[in-house]
Amino acid sequence: MKGFGVHTSMWTMAWDHAGAERAVAAAVDYKMDFIEVALLSPEKVDAVHSRRLLERHGMPAVCSLGLPEGKHASKHPEAALEFLKLALDQTAAIGALALTGVTYGGIGERTGVPPTQAERDNIARVLVEAAGYAKKLGLELGIEPVNRYENHILNTGWQAVEMVERVGADNLFIHLDTYHMNIEERGLALGILDAAKYLRYIHLSESDRGTPGSGNVRWDEIFGALKAVGFTGGLAMESFIDMSPEVAFGLAVWRPVAESRDVVMGEGLPFLRNKARQYGLI
Repeated sequence: MKGFGVHTSMWTMAWDHAGAERAVAAAVDYKMDFIEVALLSPEKVDAVHSRRLLERHGMPAVCSLGLPEGKHASKHPEAALEFLKLALDQTAAIGALALTGVTYGGIGERTGVPPTQAERDNIARVLVEAAGYAKKLGLELGIEPVNRYENHILNTGWQAVEMVERVGADNLFIHLDTYHMNIEERGLALGILDAAKYLRYIHLSESDRGTPGSGNVRWDEIFGALKAVGFTGGLAMESFIDMSPEVAFGLAVWRPVAESRDVVMGEGLPFLRNKARQYGLI
């Protein structure tokens, strides 16, 4: 997980043959260092096709997901672990380096009250088992804290640190996201400083999930903090252009967040790359 990547939601949320071909070809055209595959339905993925496609283009990959309804680790730990093992198997089969995202819960999972100790205990047990399973496959496993409107369990960098240290697996890492940090952290740099020891991946997403550089994320603070902590992990551009109804519901996206993917890639990508170069991160 090095260099500059892009989330496949830029072109597709369905990792079928057509979606995979389209996303990988576009990532190659934009000279991305890696691609982040939305592995929302791992049972439907043709791993042989995906592996051949990625190898043919020399495109490293990371997979990401949120746990589906009925498989949230807080309430259904056995079902969550079964789903994560399937996703990890598919991640390994396509030749990806890691599985990350809301691997501890669902996108849109909220109870209306703070997380209970039982919920945290269930999640920790699932992550212990999942991280161990991932290690046997030669994979890393990430956890991404998201904002309070999308999940009630992990919202900040320091909460993610507490979970990583409780699990105690050396292949479990923190994956931050500037969109969520802009909502939850008292300072964007503080989230990075809090998570620095375990931070190996970050989503670069604007305050409205649209074109980076057009909103109110303080990018100099983000890149300055990443430089200060010696960040060497993956920088993944994320903007949701192509979403299924269930994903849009979980993310509470009800309107277009950008004029088009061409605008996001044509304006947002150069903006982020220039910032990363300015701070010596690429």
